[in-house]
Amino acid sequence: MEATMTTNRIARTEAYHQGLGEFQGFSLGSDVSIIFTCLDGPGDGPELHRHPYSETFIVRRGTVLFSDGLATIEASAGQIVVVPPYMPHRFTGKTDVVEMIDIHASPRFITEWLPGASGCRSHREPSTRP
Repeated sequence: MEATMTTNRIARTEAYHQGLGEFQGFSLGSDVSIIFTCLDGPGDGPELHRHPYSETFIVRRGTVLFSDGLATIEASAGQIVVVPPYMPHRFTGKTDVVEMIDIHASPRFITEWLPGASGCRSHREPSTRP
């Protein structure tokens, strides 16, 4: 059987009009899932969490701070950050606007929110939280 390309629209979120959205790869047989992230200002971002797969962030606009709970790194537009599987992490905007593409190396989003984490602020992150 010959392989063919497939297409699908990004799932609409509450903030779809702002360029946000998500795609879970399983819906088209892909091994990756993607989130289009826009942080609305300094301090905006999800709480500490982890995934059983790597997550790659492409910073498209602004500056964002990534933390593993112990150390913090800064990444700006044009930089790529890779978080290894099971590494606790969070990210927060440093500038007024941050736009990123978050690539999850999994056909489905799997997120474990870590103790003390209340989950998301205004950032839209798929969740396996109860």
